[in-house]
Amino acid sequence: MTDPNAIQPSALDQLPDRDPEETAEWQASLDAVAKAAGPHRAAYLMRRTLERAEAGGIALPKLLETDYVNTIPTAAEPSVPGDEEMERKITAWNRWNAAAMVTRGSKYGVGGHIATFASAAWLYETGFNHFFKGKEADGSGDQLYIQGHASPGIYARAFLDGRLNEQHLDNFRQEAGGNGLPSYPHPRRLPWLWEFPTVSMGLGPLSAIYQARFNRYLTARGIKDVSDSHVWAFLGDGEMDEPESTAALALASREGLDNLTFVINCNLQRLDGPVRANFKIVQELEAQFRGAGWNVVKTMWGTAWDELFQLDTTGALVRRLRQVPDAQVQTYQTRDAAYIRQDFFGADPALVEMAKLLSDDKIIECFHLSRGGHEARKVYAAYKAAVEFKGAPTVILAQTVKGHTLGAGFASKNANHQMKKLTVDEFKTMRDLLELPISDSAFADGQVPYGHPGADSAEVRYLQERRAALGGPAPARRVHPVAPLPAPAEKAFASFDKGSGSQNVATTMAFVRLIKDLVRDKESGKRWVPIVPDEARTFGMESLFPSLGIYSPKGQTYEPVDRDQLMYYKEAKNGQILNEGITEAGSMADFIAASTAYSTHGEVMIPFYIFYSMFGWQRTADQMWQLGDQLGRGFLVGATAGRTTLTGEGLQHADGHSPVIAATNPAALTYDPAFAYEVAAIVKDGLRRMYGEAAPGEDPDVFYYLTVYNEPMPQPAKPSGLGIDEGIVKGLYRFNTAESAGLSPVANAPRIQLLGSGTAIHWTLQAQKLLAEEWGVAADVWSATSWTELRRDALEADAALLRGEERVPFVRQALQGADGPVLAVSDYMRQVPDQIAQWVEQDYSSLGADGFGLSDTREAARRHFGVDAESIVVAALAQLAKRGEVKATAVKEAREKYGL
Repeated sequence: MTDPNAIQPSALDQLPDRDPEETAEWQASLDAVAKAAGPHRAAYLMRRTLERAEAGGIALPKLLETDYVNTIPTAAEPSVPGDEEMERKITAWNRWNAAAMVTRGSKYGVGGHIATFASAAWLYETGFNHFFKGKEADGSGDQLYIQGHASPGIYARAFLDGRLNEQHLDNFRQEAGGNGLPSYPHPRRLPWLWEFPTVSMGLGPLSAIYQARFNRYLTARGIKDVSDSHVWAFLGDGEMDEPESTAALALASREGLDNLTFVINCNLQRLDGPVRANFKIVQELEAQFRGAGWNVVKTMWGTAWDELFQLDTTGALVRRLRQVPDAQVQTYQTRDAAYIRQDFFGADPALVEMAKLLSDDKIIECFHLSRGGHEARKVYAAYKAAVEFKGAPTVILAQTVKGHTLGAGFASKNANHQMKKLTVDEFKTMRDLLELPISDSAFADGQVPYGHPGADSAEVRYLQERRAALGGPAPARRVHPVAPLPAPAEKAFASFDKGSGSQNVATTMAFVRLIKDLVRDKESGKRWVPIVPDEARTFGMESLFPSLGIYSPKGQTYEPVDRDQLMYYKEAKNGQILNEGITEAGSMADFIAASTAYSTHGEVMIPFYIFYSMFGWQRTADQMWQLGDQLGRGFLVGATAGRTTLTGEGLQHADGHSPVIAATNPAALTYDPAFAYEVAAIVKDGLRRMYGEAAPGEDPDVFYYLTVYNEPMPQPAKPSGLGIDEGIVKGLYRFNTAESAGLSPVANAPRIQLLGSGTAIHWTLQAQKLLAEEWGVAADVWSATSWTELRRDALEADAALLRGEERVPFVRQALQGADGPVLAVSDYMRQVPDQIAQWVEQDYSSLGADGFGLSDTREAARRHFGVDAESIVVAALAQLAKRGEVKATAVKEAREKYGL
């Protein structure tokens, strides 16, 4: 068995020792210090030596943890510019109104959170007063990802500066009547204030990283110089447990995103209790971020601790702080000085002697109140260090007390996240602590009043002057007036109208070919942002590598192995493609940043993100909601779509449900095109609606989801006739009739309407032929490009009827007068085509691929799910037999004939 105390070999052991005698002297010196001054002193010297080596550029492994103290010592803290007393008063008003707003709303049962902002107030206020650039600053200003549960404090500040009034605050979480405030940051609900939705925890940090990265992308490509923009992400220590929170830390450091700062509010509590009850979350996060290559600034203790650290001549205090688990630190917050003397100081004789020099009041001040995150000077020093650090992103770990200033009933209590109100007496205690001029008489009928020093008060003037100096109000969302993008040349879209002739072309390839033409457009081509998660070759996009280049901040520092090939792998500092590796979450974060650039930076970008359809909505549907919340625009493309189309890959890759999930998102326009000309028509309409001239009543803040297939098939010419383009966009049009297909059914033949979407239309067309030639049935074939849009139109028609307006759903208009029953077929579960069932006047039935996928040939998979041409024929005959239009025996004959 290996001795755990034995010295283990390292990489240095592989190198020859040029001077063994010198090495032995260093080792002997370390042994001597440990013997004479103790192992703690030896460890201290080693840490300081390693820090000096790192500062001097000597290549050594980095320390992953430092002592449980402030990174910036008190003596090195810069002075805070401005009026600290005025900023204290402003923060006090904001603390009061945040608590008052939630408390007043609690009588309606709408909820709210008080304790989070109470802990983080100075983290925000210091930034608003000195660092966060507004939208009128040079470039685009800063991007602020506000912690969702802190929203009451942000509303309180907007109230103080005149952007909100008392009616707004009283409508917190009550939006239905107008003038309401959403519970959390939400651009769709309050688009002039909130820029980024963040309350789906974990998505904020991930999005902030990719936003900072996209800022660099815009600058590198010459779209807009946003090098002065800084991204600030405010997070909770409990939130860092979400895998998305830390998923892209290495990307941020690898690409040197020093335009990014994470501020983690380490109040040591999550929703139910301590974040790391038996451990130390700050130390864990420090090691995680340092290991990922981030600059780490710890802001742990307030100035009251300075005296204690000066008395710590043996290092006993620092050692004890490292030992005490977080849950015990939380307990100290709630216990008296005698308990702290015994439990904390009593653990070490040196600390017992130190405690004799401290009054009870001093102990209470340190352990109850004095945290680095509660002092403007400490926070200012951390922020200044962050924005001045170059070459890597910075994380600030700021220790606070959850529920700070709200009274003993709130501070550090496990339940404080669920506590929604203070009593009148607790408010009066808080008022006295914050030194606010609010009289007892202001508490009319037991109602806590809002507080405001007056629109022309010194506090408000100071606040507004500071914001003016920094570029205007913050947070704020701006949509700058931009001219609609000119439509690309019609040639790019019309080239698909003639079909592919004898050549088989997959709709995936058709989409990629269309994009190749669109990125060449002189007006809008540079606005396209192709995003792909390491599957470009799967989708036939490798030809874009040499022409567009893959974005890399370092360019290409190597000679690619395929340099002598036409489609070589080309990286470039101004590359247009974002090839993210195997990360759908990262790719979606890219997409969100690009899709909202029209607001964030006043620059219209056209992102398209192409992915295995199975690994889009199933894996990252939460980010699709974030995209809709943030009013993003662009094209999501689910490639290799369908449950039976991707042969051999099996259950985990077989997508039979992405349109179902997509249908739940109100901002997603979901299409399942069957033919190349349909793909072109949908993309053309999407460009018009999102980036050109939207029609009256159309919302441009939507995104399109297209499913495309990797099954090469003949691409027919676009049918002639009126209403084809309208039908493609609205979701349904008649592709052909039995007669126009040249099938010449007998007179008075039974007739059925076959609706197919995506690749299923090809089996439907085969079934049309079998029905005519073998069963004497005339079938008309319809292309259902969007079951979801048909349903939404029908729902809107239903809502109009309730208002007394006569309106017929488009699906009913389209099928009006069509003879026979309707049979709908798709390569997805039946729930997809069944979305329109209740609005179809004809008898309606459907076929789909319900259940789990499987590995096999396409033909075998389609037979297994009962959606192949022969299965469609049997289902069609069954429908007609119910109506007495074919013999009942025909169904059994068909089953036997086709071996079903």
